[in-house]
Order: sequence, then C-alpha cells, then structure tokens
Amino acid sequence: MNGLSVGGIAARFAAALVLILATFNPEGRSYYHWVVPSLPEFDAVKAFVGIVLLIGWTVFLRAATRSLGVFGFVLAAALFGTLIWMGIDFGVLSQDNPRVLTYVSIVASAGVLTAGMVWSIVRRGLTGQLDVDDVEPD
Repeated sequence: MNGLSVGGIAARFAAALVLILATFNPEGRSYYHWVVPSLPEFDAVKAFVGIVLLIGWTVFLRAATRSLGVFGFVLAAALFGTLIWMGIDFGVLSQDNPRVLTYVSIVASAGVLTAGMVWSIVRRGLTGQLDVDDVEPD
C-alpha cells in the first residue's frame, strides 16, 4: 500500500474500531465481559481469542508508535482527548451519560490508532521522506 485513500483510511479505522470493540464495549459483549466474570476459570478458547486480540493490539500499537513515536502518539491522544473535552464544554456531549462517553472514547481511541497507521504515508506524501522500512536494498 504505497498510496493513501479515503477507503484505506476507513479500512484502518474500521479494523481499529473492531479490535477495540471486541476487547471492550459498553454493551457487555466483549472479550473483557466474556472472560472476567468467569475468572479464575479459563479455557483454551478464551486463551486463543485473547492471543488473537493481543496480536491485533501489538500490530496496531507497534505500527502507531513506530510511525508517530511515543511523543507523537501522546500528541494524537491529547488531540482526540481535547476534542472530547471541547464537546463536553460546548454541550455537545453530556457527562451524565457514561455509555455515550465510552463510545466517544472508543471512537477517539480508534482515531489515534488509525492516525498511527497512516502517518508514515502522510509524512512521505508531505515531505518525500521514506521510512527505513520503505527503502529497498540495492
């Protein structure tokens, strides 16, 4: 994937959103809600699904931190966090509805992960600089 498209960004966002919602969501249908109430019981299926989720988190977090760096990752999180804060200050979001705030936070987290997944492509387009991973050996 050398180019960046709206579809590419949407696919990355959707994948991040699925990963987060599969891990935790306020509806009570997530890995967290499946595993935690039954602890200390734990079986092979729960372990397998947990490993699959851990692989997904590793891919996203590693790509995001390699692309943005730790400081950039924190800045992206701060950007989305202040957007939520402004939404609360301007009355668009209510602090009285934790379910809505949880979903907004989930979408913001998916936005941070997506930003990390696409930043290398954006930077290459803006500056012409290649990542070390993009350079092919002679």
